[in-house]
Amino acid sequence: MTTPVTIIGAGLSGLMLARVLHVHGIPSTVYEAETSPAARTQGGLLDIRDYNGQLALETAGLTQEFRRLVLDGRQAMRLLDRHANVLLDVPDDGTGGSPEVQRGELRQMLLDSLPAGAVRWGHKVGGVRALGEGRHDVAFTDGTTVRTSLLVGADGAWSRVRPLLSGATPRYTGFSFIEIHLFDGDTRHPTSAKTVGGGAMMVLEPGRGILAHRERDGNLHTWVMLARPREWFSAIDVTDPDAATARIVREFDGWAPELTALVTDGETPPVLRHIFTLPAEHLWDRRPGVTLLGDAAHLAAPNGEGANLALLDGAELGTAIAAHPDDIETALTAYEQAMFRRSAAANAEGPDLQDMLGDGTPDTLIKAFTGN
Repeated sequence: MTTPVTIIGAGLSGLMLARVLHVHGIPSTVYEAETSPAARTQGGLLDIRDYNGQLALETAGLTQEFRRLVLDGRQAMRLLDRHANVLLDVPDDGTGGSPEVQRGELRQMLLDSLPAGAVRWGHKVGGVRALGEGRHDVAFTDGTTVRTSLLVGADGAWSRVRPLLSGATPRYTGFSFIEIHLFDGDTRHPTSAKTVGGGAMMVLEPGRGILAHRERDGNLHTWVMLARPREWFSAIDVTDPDAATARIVREFDGWAPELTALVTDGETPPVLRHIFTLPAEHLWDRRPGVTLLGDAAHLAAPNGEGANLALLDGAELGTAIAAHPDDIETALTAYEQAMFRRSAAANAEGPDLQDMLGDGTPDTLIKAFTGN
């Protein structure tokens, strides 16, 4: 089986690429390891920014569909101390510069914009082999293979396509998040809902913090942030939710109960997520017939830019291919050179996890938001 454009990974970047190619009448096939769009939850809120993510959606012809997903008021942000005193309260200014949407809804919007059969679910990559002259064979763990003249790795942090281009591997940042959900906050968890407010809330100290978002239907999405070695988390048995929660909340002794309730009142088992990154200026030499998008290309610690860069990667690569359909190497070169500059600049700007949980917090973050 041969296909002209093979995309590995049905995340935001891979789906955006498939959408822009579809707009230009260029066929592609997306292969995804998950068995269906509902195989797992898709994370929390994303602020889609007007200088990158929104530009990608405009290129894809999806601006109106995107606007229907926006949760009004969620750009509000407040910073509290451990006693729940408000240190900084920034209202949603209503400009729409970084409107918030749910990742799962955004992904489904992209899926709905593609022709039937564009995504092949349950196709986990087992190996990739270069054949020369820009052609590659992709072998899946179910025993099937596909041969392609253009292979795009949009398969995230542990990309199986990346080794064709780069020997870089993700490294642990020293930070991990624990993800927890509280449902119908205004009714079931009114004190926590009031504490979180209308958008995002952060409580930060050196080495630890609690971040919470108000999502659709008043659901509260909590992220516990801890700067600990990976070995520290190995002692937490996440298969025993009560014991895991009790161990995690001990790290916040002395904090106000309305804050720790965002952990102890969780209605889903805590999910541990170690945070990994690639080198800040991850580059590779051009090799025929293959490239990378999103986290496969420039995995970074959460800083608000990851999803936006992923969307723009997909849109710009799709546009470049459409502009040079008979000269794919020119298209890939143009895309990669712009992407390298863009991702390096994004990594150098704005607060990162060290700013958020380093020795200077929360003062560092207040200065970042206020310029003061």
